[in-house]
Amino acid sequence: MNRLHLLLAAAVVAASASAGAQSHAYEPKSLARYDVSYGRCEKLYPDMKGRRDEAYLSLWRATLNDKTKRRLADARASTTYKAEREIALAGGVKSSAPDAATTLDHECRALRGELKRATK
Repeated sequence: MNRLHLLLAAAVVAASASAGAQSHAYEPKSLARYDVSYGRCEKLYPDMKGRRDEAYLSLWRATLNDKTKRRLADARASTTYKAEREIALAGGVKSSAPDAATTLDHECRALRGELKRATK
């Protein structure tokens, strides 16, 4: 009986963690920063073009469907998203350090890996 209680508790914790990740996935500020970063990667790797939402949701282990598309669109329509996007765009122009290119390349490779994992 004790083992059953532990398994039940573990299942509840796992389910609540998943629900938390689902709601965090639609936070406008982080989504805006992600979109700007992904846009830069699309310029370097054309095979990533048009797969932004799929890659973003795969980071949260969510699937792309009508509901998630609608929630992402709502988050992108918010004033918080628009303000954060402008800040992220302005910040990216200033970073001309030699390490910025290396960091962007690492970031883009990680995103491409996430896209490959999501398509399997």
